Amino acid sequence: MKNYLKTYPKITVITPSFNQAEFLERTIKSVLDQNYPNLEYIIMDGGSTDGSVEIIQKYEKYLKFWASEKDNGQSHAINKGLKIATGEWVSWQNSDDIYYPGAFKSAAVAAQTHPEVGLIIGDVNLIDEKDRLIRDMHYVTPTYEAMVAEGMVLSNQAAFWRRDMHDALGMMDESLHLGFDFDWFLRLTKHTKAISVNQCLGAFRIHGLAKTQKMPVQNLEIHHMIRSRHHAFMPEWKKKFYKIKRFLQLVARGDLKYVTRGILHRLKGGGNVY
Repeated sequence: MKNYLKTYPKITVITPSFNQAEFLERTIKSVLDQNYPNLEYIIMDGGSTDGSVEIIQKYEKYLKFWASEKDNGQSHAINKGLKIATGEWVSWQNSDDIYYPGAFKSAAVAAQTHPEVGLIIGDVNLIDEKDRLIRDMHYVTPTYEAMVAEGMVLSNQAAFWRRDMHDALGMMDESLHLGFDFDWFLRLTKHTKAISVNQCLGAFRIHGLAKTQKMPVQNLEIHHMIRSRHHAFMPEWKKKFYKIKRFLQLVARGDLKYVTRGILHRLKGGGNVY
């Protein structure tokens, strides 16, 4: 992959951290072990008391900046990092999630090959506390219409976007402690082109302390509120159209087994696996 890179665009990664010492070091190493030559890494800790600060200190010589101080939540921590960031491309990785090897170089190749895009995404895996695979999640190129139809058709664990998009669209909404990612990617996909690389770039960890696991009902309510704010609704027939379109796009890229597995899972009453 290196042979296709003329230059390495600077990538800034921000990790918002709060009392996730059990997983934090794995997150940090997944960033640093990329061996990406033009990396800027920022960790914004919210005043952890579980040993997270000591873990961060082990790696501070590799960091552009880190701080441990009380904040107003995850979106606030990310915004503090964005204000410091100087990378052409930015991403955030939660303190319990990870990138896979080669993720940054794959994003850089996509950025070089498609200079017209402002958002690059990849596939993700869902993993447990011990990094064991729960299931894979495959994504196609996200659009605003697909976001309206199906919700989060991408994952921040495998997403990179141009930092200058924040000049036009603003920062993360600090009033949202859940759903701020949905709000941000709705805004982003509405105003820029995106591309999906056919590669698993990161992993989202499922565990008992994860916010989305602890508050599923509140998360759905907040997503509805965000949709209302953006007038992001469409009739059911149109939602089905975008779902079928996504299935066909996955099949076209060679994911027939993945689509078939998902359909069979739903027919057995297992719910949506996408």
